[in-house]
Amino acid sequence: MIQNENEIDVVVKQAEAGFQFLQQCNVIERAKLMHAIADEIEAIDSMLIETAHLETALPVSRLEGEKARTVNQWRMYANAVHTGLYSEARIDQSPDGKIDLRKYNKGLGPVVVFGASNFPFAFSTAGGDTASAIGAGCSVIVKAHPAHVKTSQLMADAVHRGISKYGASADIFSHVVSNSFEIGQQLVKHRLVKAVAFTGSFAGGKALFDLGQSRPDPIPVFAEMGSINPVFVLPDYLTDNGEAFAKQYIGSLTLGVGQFCTNPGVLIGLEGENWIHSKLI
Repeated sequence: MIQNENEIDVVVKQAEAGFQFLQQCNVIERAKLMHAIADEIEAIDSMLIETAHLETALPVSRLEGEKARTVNQWRMYANAVHTGLYSEARIDQSPDGKIDLRKYNKGLGPVVVFGASNFPFAFSTAGGDTASAIGAGCSVIVKAHPAHVKTSQLMADAVHRGISKYGASADIFSHVVSNSFEIGQQLVKHRLVKAVAFTGSFAGGKALFDLGQSRPDPIPVFAEMGSINPVFVLPDYLTDNGEAFAKQYIGSLTLGVGQFCTNPGVLIGLEGENWIHSKLI
């Protein structure tokens, strides 16, 4: 467990070495590495599902589906890396040949990924943020979510096994466990960290965004944050479809144990008899 700024400095400097390693790998090598990691995640089955179920209380069927999604994310991103699609390379030349502009995407450096509470696989330790960062040639430092630390550790171990079996540097992926907000803040502010990925509340994401922007060298913070998701229902529709709408609305509220990003937070309609006749209240 990381406890102070000195330990963070060691982790980030190791991640910088991992970034330099990835910069020496071509797209074919990075794609093979990602497939190796996907294989290791797929290989851990019942232990991973049972641990995540105990820590999060999410249904087993939901977790099994999310694990399959996570494995597919790694493989799909690996294929995109292999083809070079991710680089979005462009060459723009003027007719007279005097102007030659060339552009392509390149990894920035170590990326800090904050694990999400509601998706222990697909948006956490070995989720899409981690996979896409490594695919882009960036090393990753994962800050485990305290709601499912054991699950996070199992996923981190699988990532490291994939890295080891492929023969890559262990420094390309680091797993940080801490309940302290300060540790996360210090990671974002470290001079060698070049980007942040976060999935969670608006308050948490905005706080990280502000930290990233307040640095002497501002860095991008890619945050999928909470939203209200208002639902507007019109009177005529309510009159004809009140009961069906109520069932659909409740279904959306409880989808994924109420933790999906599409969860409706506000229901808006016109006050009147329709609300009573439709059995919404």
